[in-house]
Amino acid sequence: MPVSPKRKLESEISEAFIKFQRELIGRGPQEARTYILEDMIITRFKGVLTIEEKHLVENDDGKKLVKQMRQVLREMYSEKYEEIVERFTGAKVLSSHSDISTKMGERIEVFIVDRNIEHELM
Repeated sequence: MPVSPKRKLESEISEAFIKFQRELIGRGPQEARTYILEDMIITRFKGVLTIEEKHLVENDDGKKLVKQMRQVLREMYSEKYEEIVERFTGAKVLSSHSDISTKMGERIEVFIVDRNIEHELM
């Protein structure tokens, strides 16, 4: 059964994010899945914490430190993340949002773009 254009694009975006994170941090997430929903691109990364971060998040100060460090890194490289979305979708990123769960070792990225990409792929 052929892969739909939407699923193909979602997979390509996930792979590009994994590659970028491996270059940036030295390792990528264990799993990444991208979802295109109207004018939103949502990517969920599983298994994002390094071994050191896993030890740090065992106490409250460590959790705060890991979240803070990851937030600073995300802000430093937000343009690169947005460039990936723009390159693959051809749409302009209007805003982006990110958060990490130290409990689950997951991170989520949400990008709002200037048009309904899901509709275009139907």
